[in-house]
Amino acid sequence: MASERIELAKLCSSKDWSKAIRVLDNLLSQSCVIQDICNRAFCYSQLELHKHVVKDCDKALQLDPTLLQPYILKGRAFSALGKKEEAVQVWEQGYEHALRQSADLKQLLELEELLTSAKQGDSAENKNHLVESSGSAPNVNESATLVAIETNETGIDYKKSNGRLVPLRKSSERLDTWESSNDNSGMCNDLNNTISENDKFGSQTNGIHERQRDRTEKIDGKMVDQSVLPGESKNPSQSGIKCPTITLKTSGMPEIRIGSSNKLDTHEECFDETAKGKKFCVAKISKTKSINIDFRLSRGIAQVNEGNYAHAISIFDQILQEDPTYPEALIGRGTAYAFRRELDAAITDFTKAIQSNPAAGEAYKRRGQARAALGESAEAIADLTKALEIEPDSDDILHERGIINFKFKDFNAAVEDLSACLKLDSSNKSAYTYLGLALSSLGEHAKAEEAHKKAIQLDRSFSEAWAHLAQLYQDLANSAKAFECLQQLLQIDGRFTKAYHLRGLLLHGMGDHKNAIKELSIGLSLESSNIECLYLRASCYHAIGEYREAVKDYDSALDLELDSMEKFVLQCLAFYQKEIALYTASKLNSEFCWFDIDGDIDPLFKEYWCKRKHPKTVCEKVYRQTPLRDSLRKAKLRKQEFSLTKPRITLLQAADSIGKKIQYHCPGFLANRRQHRMAGLAAVEIAQKVSKSWRSLQAEWKHLSKGTAKSGRKVRRKEKLNPTSQNRGGAGCSTSSVSEMSTTHSLLEDRSSVRSTMSWHDVYNLAVKWRQISEPCDPVVWVNKLSEEFDSGFGSHTPLVLGQAKVVRYFPNFPRTLNAAKMVIKERKYVCDKKDNFILLSEDKKIQEIMNAESCSELYEAIGEDFWVATWCNSTAVEGKSLEGTRITLLKMGESGFDFAIRTPCTPSRWEDFDLEMTAAWEALCDAYCGETFGSTDFDVLENVREAVLRMTYYWYNFMPLSRGSAAVGFVVLLGLLLAANMEFTGSIPKGLQLDWEAILNFDPNSFMDSVKSWLYPSLKVTTSWKGYPDVASTFDTTGSVVAALSTYSD
Repeated sequence: MASERIELAKLCSSKDWSKAIRVLDNLLSQSCVIQDICNRAFCYSQLELHKHVVKDCDKALQLDPTLLQPYILKGRAFSALGKKEEAVQVWEQGYEHALRQSADLKQLLELEELLTSAKQGDSAENKNHLVESSGSAPNVNESATLVAIETNETGIDYKKSNGRLVPLRKSSERLDTWESSNDNSGMCNDLNNTISENDKFGSQTNGIHERQRDRTEKIDGKMVDQSVLPGESKNPSQSGIKCPTITLKTSGMPEIRIGSSNKLDTHEECFDETAKGKKFCVAKISKTKSINIDFRLSRGIAQVNEGNYAHAISIFDQILQEDPTYPEALIGRGTAYAFRRELDAAITDFTKAIQSNPAAGEAYKRRGQARAALGESAEAIADLTKALEIEPDSDDILHERGIINFKFKDFNAAVEDLSACLKLDSSNKSAYTYLGLALSSLGEHAKAEEAHKKAIQLDRSFSEAWAHLAQLYQDLANSAKAFECLQQLLQIDGRFTKAYHLRGLLLHGMGDHKNAIKELSIGLSLESSNIECLYLRASCYHAIGEYREAVKDYDSALDLELDSMEKFVLQCLAFYQKEIALYTASKLNSEFCWFDIDGDIDPLFKEYWCKRKHPKTVCEKVYRQTPLRDSLRKAKLRKQEFSLTKPRITLLQAADSIGKKIQYHCPGFLANRRQHRMAGLAAVEIAQKVSKSWRSLQAEWKHLSKGTAKSGRKVRRKEKLNPTSQNRGGAGCSTSSVSEMSTTHSLLEDRSSVRSTMSWHDVYNLAVKWRQISEPCDPVVWVNKLSEEFDSGFGSHTPLVLGQAKVVRYFPNFPRTLNAAKMVIKERKYVCDKKDNFILLSEDKKIQEIMNAESCSELYEAIGEDFWVATWCNSTAVEGKSLEGTRITLLKMGESGFDFAIRTPCTPSRWEDFDLEMTAAWEALCDAYCGETFGSTDFDVLENVREAVLRMTYYWYNFMPLSRGSAAVGFVVLLGLLLAANMEFTGSIPKGLQLDWEAILNFDPNSFMDSVKSWLYPSLKVTTSWKGYPDVASTFDTTGSVVAALSTYSD
């Protein structure tokens, strides 16, 4: 140790601060001596590593709050960072200690002088003395700021000063001490600060947005980047891409974001020439004296500051030619490589720096960031964990690791790291907003809101925090608060592209496509290649019937060069949506009944569309839609104003009133006026067509005896019905034809001609068509009309938990779903693995362990592998039979995540079973209404009709025969059938209740009906007023008129 202290003295005498710091690192790893911490803080101050100065001073003061030197150095560091108030506060604290103990009058007077100068507005740093060109240092009695503690073997004598040993100026091996001028800033520009993440990875299943940080401070009236503070960075890029990035932050250095896309964005603050000249010079260096390594390091860093990465690398190369293992030069060059997107080369240099100095925590941290940018999450976390071992209480490293954990979706670890970071530094706004994002993903929405608001309290102009808070409110379906946040955001930065995208997304989700287009157009005027804005605007144009503009935007999206998988998915969807837009354009002047995506679009196309697969195979095997000009010419499309005639106004007003009843009052479900109008028009059309069908049935059946009908029905429930047609459609085929879907509907041979007038499929298909046209970018199709995936069980997948994220819409159903899974396991005593093999669970101990499970991890641990169980539905059509209901699946994802979901595989056998059930339910409804009850307006008399409607709704929800949209379609049909029976639902679905989940989690239709009757029946009003509505099919006869009806509002 004595030799190390002698070396330390020599290094400081020669002003080789970097190597002196390494020696002090080694000494501190062996024994934590307070004065060594102070000495290292002083060395850091000579290199202008102000953040490190603050950290070391904090450590020293934790060990001994009475030491005055840390107060002096810490205050100087804050002053250099432009944090004048904090500097004064620190000096005042030190001055109070000095007054009480009066142990070191020299330092007391120094503190008094610093406070006086600061309060007079002078820069405290100007009080430092420059090192003369001769290299001589001031007398130790003038400023004893650096002390090397030696053993007596060194021959150095000591005196006692302020409770610590101070060496006397006795021998040539003494450690001279001095204070440094701020003009020595050229020695180094805080290269060892940090590489930090500032991009959000998301999420959300509903889409995801970039998260970054922003912090600037004033120094001498100039706006400069204060990225030297823990976890801070400048204004983020507004791309909204969720991909890993790394940011190098040094004093006065530009922020550089390097993403996996290999794209580079820089944001620099401007310095005037005076500031630049002061920053990058070393005062009074003799021309005859060789430039030391620290100065060359500072030159290299200065080049990085200015974006001259090649020149910076050449400077570092020269240093490394003399000393190939010099850690600081390796870190500097690695950083420059990272800025140039040469991440592998950067990692190589950081690795060499670690090999040269295993205690180089900065190298571990930077290598971790570079590895994160390459998607190497485990390696990145390991590096940052190692850096944290070297520097245990580093809020900066905790912040960085928290962000990486968030980006790689380890939200629990992110919350732990970011919370620990904030305990050390409660002013870190970036840590707060990332904490909010992580908490939101974990379903802790109130805590997430609090974290985002805390970030905003720290900095009202923190754009990203406003954006994240707006996204949180949108996820929670609180559109009013979301708009307020976005308005605040745009007042801060009117050119923040992401804000316009978020506003467009919010308006789109509320069904206001025309105003969404306006917002997205502003965003695209700021960033023309923003694929999120392009795709969403194309979708909006598509929905309102502006097909030329839609195709133009789809083509623009397809022409972009992309840099992330999330964007590529949008590009694939743009291909499919363009084809659907061309198809719809060709049908504009045709009757709406000829709009038939299920029958006219190739099954393979629909399958790839639903699964978001690469369209290469589709392009090769599927006939493409004709170009837009041909489609429009064929349809003889002319731009016509949609005239609001009296019948149309009457229908639209009725539809808006009826349709809003479908609204779920749950987190994640925005009120969408376009979907409400769609639901209302569909419900009225269903009521009109079903009523017409029932009148025909009633006329046919009025002569049949009641006893014969009952006898025939009882026998029929025990019969095996004919199989359903599995025609999957194709070009020119129509799924709406009666002949195709009616083979199982001849339940009574003597009534087959009557039954064929309308089947259950025809009823639901009316709603499906409206759902398809209302939001054309949702792939809503009948699953049995897909290609080979029907045979292998393609169906819906609705996750409640995805990884560690709790899906905002569906997680409220988690407790009941988990209990349903446990109940099935207890009843069946087996589960199925991924290959559908049985896993027997007959042991009582194992069953008890399963029943005690309260989380995904506990249930998975009890089973021991991925598995699924299927609920059951008691059949009404065939006595004693149980149908396979919904599959509850639990799959492991990564180290600590799970995919806990419900799935409904629509295999041919399952389709046949449910087709039989739906046929029986439809006939039971027809029987209930078309007999003596026909036309009744007596609520009690209509009891059997209500139960029949609910029973059919129950089987529909457990059937889930659509790729998506089954929930909305099911409730629309329920409204239409009740209306056809002269009952209008005038209430609303209870808060927190989702009707489809009620059906899925009840294994018997009677229990489902009992759960619904309590809120549905009191809100039913017997009425025949709907019969006065104009006919929907003739009022909105063409596809074009339907699109216009859904897009025209009188706001």
